[in-house]
Amino acid sequence: MSEIDLFDGHCDTISRCLELGGGFRRSGGHLDLERTGKFRRYAQFFAVFGDGAAVPGLPLWELTLREYALFRRELAANADRLALCRTGAEAEAAYARGKTAAFLSVEGAELLDCDLHKLEEAYAMGVRAVNLTWNHSNALSGSNAEETGRGLSGQGRAFVRRMEDLGMLVDVSHLSDPGFWDVAQLCAGPFFASHSNSRAVFSARRNLTDAQFTAIIEHHGVAGLNMFSDFLGEDPDMETILAHLEHFLALGGEQNIALGGDWDGISRMPRGFAGIQDMDKLFERLLQRNYSEALVRDLFHNNLMRVVNEVCTM
Repeated sequence: MSEIDLFDGHCDTISRCLELGGGFRRSGGHLDLERTGKFRRYAQFFAVFGDGAAVPGLPLWELTLREYALFRRELAANADRLALCRTGAEAEAAYARGKTAAFLSVEGAELLDCDLHKLEEAYAMGVRAVNLTWNHSNALSGSNAEETGRGLSGQGRAFVRRMEDLGMLVDVSHLSDPGFWDVAQLCAGPFFASHSNSRAVFSARRNLTDAQFTAIIEHHGVAGLNMFSDFLGEDPDMETILAHLEHFLALGGEQNIALGGDWDGISRMPRGFAGIQDMDKLFERLLQRNYSEALVRDLFHNNLMRVVNEVCTM
């Protein structure tokens, strides 16, 4: 088997650890450092995530700080295997020391109170990507699940502009369709959908339309393939994943497809998959289908790293 480099755009491992206990080195979830040790070079966006409805009475900013403290504890406990990274150069330095490159994101700007000052605090903490919404609408925009016809507010536009100024990736997964198009109009450079599949292949509102994916291509961004069965198809398997990938390729997305498994945030995966450790099966299947090794390595690692290098410069 070829040695595999993997850069995944989204996991909910921090919130899983906060809720259920355990740590990054070994867990009963979809992702841990023991299993990802099989990859030659491995980078991961770890998301701060929390549903306000599930933690009534706890301010979301306080939840963010608790999850950030857990993340820092896990960095310290696994200092031999894990390094916080904010740029591609820092990821390369982590790789050179035999470590996982851990990037930090926030899933849902409500966790920052949709506030520019807290956005700047998050940047100082090392956050380099923010989903403008999760499933709930917020002060910035409607989402894919609530107020689906509402795009970015004036506050949302200011938030996106500040993210671009800081060098943070705007993440449009979970965003409403009008919100997506507002982001596409506002952003001069790349943005991404960290964990979103093709709506043409499987009609889920969380997935991207062909026009949306084409806009991501035009902005030199990426979309990360999501491993949640509900966003792949009925009783999905390897061929279902390939259908989404190949549809994006047919739209000209060779440099714009990445991985975003949604690990530890999903309840069902395609047949044959139990966690991130099984992604080597997808890598090998693509080679068996006569895709070039260069293309497979791009979608497994290089495409997302290119976007990070372009946007997250310091």
